[in-house]
Amino acid sequence: MDLSIVGVPDEELVRAARAGDVAAFVMLTERHRAAMRATAVALLGYVDEVDDAMQDAMLLAFRRLPQLRDPASVGAWLKAIIRNVCRGWLRLQRPVPVAEPRLLLPSAGEPGPEETVDRGATRDWMWHALNALSTPIREAMVLRYFTRFSSYQHIAQLCGVGVDTVGGRLRDGRRALAGSLRESAGDAYASADAEAAWYRRQAEHLDATLHDGSHRRVIEDWCRPDMSVVVLGGLAGDRSTLLSQIETTSNAGVETRLHDAVGSRDVIVWEKDFLNPPDDPEHCPPRTAWLLRLRDGKVARLGIAYGTTARG
Repeated sequence: MDLSIVGVPDEELVRAARAGDVAAFVMLTERHRAAMRATAVALLGYVDEVDDAMQDAMLLAFRRLPQLRDPASVGAWLKAIIRNVCRGWLRLQRPVPVAEPRLLLPSAGEPGPEETVDRGATRDWMWHALNALSTPIREAMVLRYFTRFSSYQHIAQLCGVGVDTVGGRLRDGRRALAGSLRESAGDAYASADAEAAWYRRQAEHLDATLHDGSHRRVIEDWCRPDMSVVVLGGLAGDRSTLLSQIETTSNAGVETRLHDAVGSRDVIVWEKDFLNPPDDPEHCPPRTAWLLRLRDGKVARLGIAYGTTARG
């Protein structure tokens, strides 16, 4: 860490961190760690979950730093994050802290969190750090921090595991990223924009094939013959099942619109909105998420979940 930033005011550290200076963010969190931990202990007591709540809050802060309106108030902002993480855990009475993002969202007219972070160097760092995690943990982290399907239930459905397993994977992922954040302070990484654009082009290409009838060839080219399809957490079939589902939906006059496409090495998440025909407006739920797990460059497993609200 660059010792020259030790005496720098909070607002200058915030600006540096927004520009991609990881060392500045580490200094910010270290500066306010004691106050954040005191807030967590006051709400949770002296329990092991305090450490998990702190790590969740640190990653949320790093993820949403571009949203902070007043850099000089970063201390209060960090305490608000940890406070809402702890309150979410208490409401669910679950041994895994769950963030309550409501107070962290921008007001109407400002860019949403995904749009903001997509433009920032903080997003690039997180994608680089995620690449070092194992596939199961990376799947849970990508869904939790970068998609609308971020609830433990949706993650469990897409990954085909129990909610407790999701909690454990997120806990391991947070701890790994928190450690990486400290170790990589000051390092620079190439922008992830090109990779993100590639994931989006792949999703858009598949949608386009539905209109020209070439989707079967594309699915057979992209997906392994022995791929598994898991819908809402239960095994539903194989590649032929996916083809049948796509064609049934398309023949019913339902179209899809890509909302987002994100990925990390062999893990890709596509989020889509369903556009139902006027004569059957409830044929499909409002949105869906596809979690694609690759092996040797082809899809080996596809998890599918459906959502009915703005956050899934």
